[in-house]
Amino acid sequence: MTFNRRNDRNMERETSEFEEKMLFVNRTSKTYQGGRRFRFAALVILGDRNGRVGMGIGKAKEVPVAIEKAKSIARKNMITVPVENGTIPHEIVGENSTSRVLLKPASAGTGVIAGTVPRSIAELAGITNMLSKELGSRNKVNVAYAVFDGFKNLRTAKQVRALRGTAEAAPTTGGAQ
Repeated sequence: MTFNRRNDRNMERETSEFEEKMLFVNRTSKTYQGGRRFRFAALVILGDRNGRVGMGIGKAKEVPVAIEKAKSIARKNMITVPVENGTIPHEIVGENSTSRVLLKPASAGTGVIAGTVPRSIAELAGITNMLSKELGSRNKVNVAYAVFDGFKNLRTAKQVRALRGTAEAAPTTGGAQ
């Protein structure tokens, strides 16, 4: 892989604002007449711990190249996660293929109680209190896509009020009058 120096400097400047975490590297091989040829796929998560997070999968013949590709793809696929008081605004189920991930808000001091993939994504998004459960297939790639699906569909109370066209009035209690 050849980059010129100018591009290398620009890429380093861009990544400085994001923290990265490599979740896994998958090795595949194909047998040819002369022997086996290996290829690698890397799953990388980028986040600023302030509500922005991205995921990328890079494939290449060498591990470092696959990781670089995954980082650049993750930078392009950034999403903004609504974080309220260190947790998510409401309960949601994210789905991808046969994987489903239940994401629930948690009270302060609970921490992130989740599997490896949802925990990594939540921490890099800046979520400090959350519960999650992986349902169905536990394939890391599908679980990561399911978590991102759940995060994309999260809405704050303010966003829901705007969608419904209701006034910004304070919510009333539903008690008997």
